Amino acid sequence: MRIGLVSDTHGRFDPRLPELLAGCERILHAGDVMGAAVIEKLAAIAPTAAVRGNNDRDAFGATLPEVLVESVGELSVLVIHELGKPEKLLPAARQAIEQAAPQLVIYGHSHKPAIEVRDGRLYVNPGSCGPRRFSLPRSIAILDLRRNRARVELLDLEGSGRQSLLEPAEVAF
Repeated sequence: MRIGLVSDTHGRFDPRLPELLAGCERILHAGDVMGAAVIEKLAAIAPTAAVRGNNDRDAFGATLPEVLVESVGELSVLVIHELGKPEKLLPAARQAIEQAAPQLVIYGHSHKPAIEVRDGRLYVNPGSCGPRRFSLPRSIAILDLRRNRARVELLDLEGSGRQSLLEPAEVAF
């Protein structure tokens, strides 16, 4: 199963997303959507679910959950906007993770793309595919799930969009 991971669009829909997310069976958005139009365009590519970010303050944002827990294939995935860091979780993130016990945690907020395995759990921040912030790259992630294995790759939107930002990570659960 191929899943597109996006975050921090801040109302912007990058025109490369349809090509880069082609073939995804699902798209998960880790918050700061800032408008239903972004979700509508993502949903035209694949079924899309999103969580509310700290900038999702309009009527649409109020309809989004703060935390989303889904079964994807054989794995449990938790999506949250503000995590803190995998090694130092914010209290709300820690509580959500303790309750759901997911194998994968997708988060956003920092705009900094990251892949980390901690305590047997895969943490992925797809970065931001919205407006550029500071010197951080614009990016998305592609998650390929096969039974109890996950492979995640961060794609750089600044170049061709096909270039990996970090070495892809593969984890068995």
